[in-house]
Parts: sequence; structure tokens; C-alpha cells
Amino acid sequence: PYDTASTLFGRLSGIMVSSERMHTLTNQAAEGLTVLDVAPSRDEIEQWIAELAAGRLRRPVLVLGIDGAYVPSRPDSARGRRPGQARQRARRARWQHEWRDAKGFRFYLLDGERIVHVLSWHQVQNEEQLGAALKQIKEAGVIPEEQVRLCVICDGAEWIWKHVQTLFPQARQVLDDYHCAQYLHRVAKAHYGGSVQAVEWVEATMTRLYLGKVSLVLRGLQRMQPQSEEAAKAIANCWDYLDEHRGRTHYRQLRRGGYPLGSGGIESSNKFICHVRLKRSGAWWYAANSNHMLALRCAKYNGTLDQVFVRYQQRLREMSE
Repeated sequence: PYDTASTLFGRLSGIMVSSERMHTLTNQAAEGLTVLDVAPSRDEIEQWIAELAAGRLRRPVLVLGIDGAYVPSRPDSARGRRPGQARQRARRARWQHEWRDAKGFRFYLLDGERIVHVLSWHQVQNEEQLGAALKQIKEAGVIPEEQVRLCVICDGAEWIWKHVQTLFPQARQVLDDYHCAQYLHRVAKAHYGGSVQAVEWVEATMTRLYLGKVSLVLRGLQRMQPQSEEAAKAIANCWDYLDEHRGRTHYRQLRRGGYPLGSGGIESSNKFICHVRLKRSGAWWYAANSNHMLALRCAKYNGTLDQVFVRYQQRLREMSE
């Protein structure tokens, strides 16, 4: 929180700065940051890969996870002034809050059960803007794809896989097994209710998928005779979902190759970058301010916060000249 930051800054530097000034400086430092401004250099990433690859026969697995996280926001119309005041804090009675999607991606290396963070980028943005950020990373050559086994793991969102197919068509593609299981549980609940048979069916079906028998699962779904409209809809949705992603569910083969089956890496990135800072009690963010904060938090975890402030200092010098 800015109040805490102001207090800590005063203790460390001996210079007292108000929380309002701290807020202003934070947004100024983050203004205009792009994914390339907060990304580590290719040389740094190559060094991490080399350290991980030492003594191993196979290239390390580099995972790209893509997902969204809802964050609290307030509209720009909440800005303004009250009579007799130079500044105004937004008054909740005058505006309606909303939850907006902070779409982001994370690259990370796998070292056994350990995740080695490489690069994160999260912003309140649409899917075209996220795709543009991924394209910047691709075209800048930040990720040395030839030195790793690139893997993309996501849920079934069509917009995600559209960008993956365009930018990383050679990557190993994995459908997150947790989201896959959710579809199966919906079918089981609608078709079998809360019976033991429902649990047995889900476990048997997940086993077939793990063994790469997705065609067998699809035929089994077609043979099911739903007793309700809800069950029929759940079965149809599950069939479409698995048919769309049938090439991304060979979980045993993926496990043997050292690839992840779950999207926990990007989910945890959503938590420690987005949720921990933005989802505070009573906090509702203007989109621009939330993106400034998210950019700085990405820089922090990418290890590039120092270069962000060097960039800020250079801007101040240019403005004073």
C-alpha cells in the first residue's frame, strides 16, 4: 500500500514523502512501459537455460502459460473535482465498479518439481493486445527457442490457441488437465447425479485420456443416453471440447517427456503479480493505474526493476534539457 511505502521510504532514506506523492511517482515511473521494457535480456535467459541444462541429455522444458485474472476496477468517469477542492478521490456513490480481465502470460523453466521464473507480463487488456505483446517477444528474439523444448499449456479458450498457433506452431501444446476434468465432472453430475458411478466414470475417463485414448472417450460420449436436457447439453459441450483439443490430451506421453500437465505456473503468476497487490480490501483501480502497477510488479519478478528506473531517470533528464 502507498501509505506503507511512504513510511518505509522515509525510514530508509530520511526523506519524507507523502503517500499521494508516492502514488504519483509510481505511475510516472511505469508510464509507457511495454513488455520489452520489463523483459530480461536474451543473454540472461540463455545463461539460466545453460545452468539448467548442465549435465543433462535433453534440452530443458520452457513452458508458456497464458491466462486471465479478474481485477477490481473503477471507470475513468469517477475522476473529477468536488467544489472547493483541488483534488477529488472517486466517490463510490457516483460510479459502478466492475471486474476486468487482466490477461497475461508467463514463461518459466522446469527443473524437476521446481519452477524457474523467466518472464511475466500482465495487463488489463484485450486478447489482441496480449497477442501483440507475445509477438513483440517473438520478433525481438528474447526467447531462445532452439535451446529449449517449448511447451504451451492453457485452458480451452479459443483466443489463446489462435495466438499460439500463429506465433509458436512448433511448440508442444497441452490442454490443462484440471480444466479438462471440470468438463467431465459436469457430465458426470448431470448424467449420474451424486452417485458413486459418477466418480467412477470420471476416474475411468481421465485414465483413458491419460493413456491417449481420446477417440475412445469421444465414442463413449456419443453412446451415452442422457435422461435430461441438462445432461444432453453437458455431454455435447464436453464432446466439442475434447474433439477441439484431441491433440493436446496425450498426458502419459507428455509426462514421459517431462512436460507439465497442469497450468499451476500461470495460475500462481496471476496470484503473486495480480491478486496480491490489486485485490485489497476496498481497492478499485483505474485501468491505467492498475496497468502501471502490474508492469512494475512484472519487472520486480522478472528481475528488471532497476532498468525500469534507469529508463525513468533518462526520461527526466531528457525533459529537463
